[in-house]
Amino acid sequence: MDFWRHSARISRKDKIRNTIIRQKMSVTRSFLDDIKTKQLEWYGHVQRMEERRLPKEVMKWRPPGRRKRGRPKLTWAEGIRGLMGEKGLMEEDWNDRGNWRKKIL
Repeated sequence: MDFWRHSARISRKDKIRNTIIRQKMSVTRSFLDDIKTKQLEWYGHVQRMEERRLPKEVMKWRPPGRRKRGRPKLTWAEGIRGLMGEKGLMEEDWNDRGNWRKKIL
């Protein structure tokens, strides 16, 4: 929001709400939506790679040993699966690149 606020030449001291600034700057999507979309784009890209490629091997790698006590933190892969559930995507949808890109936007 600092970027949009600075672009609109509005100071934080003016106490103007973020929703009003977004309307003034014609912003329809939030940065979080863009980040989620980019994560799904990357996931589909890596899944379409050959099995021997390093990014795909890194994505499949699991660290040895046990996790720490307490509530487990969400892994990147679990977060991606959650995003796929929000968007209604299935595991094999990434095979069709054009359809995948339409669904993640």
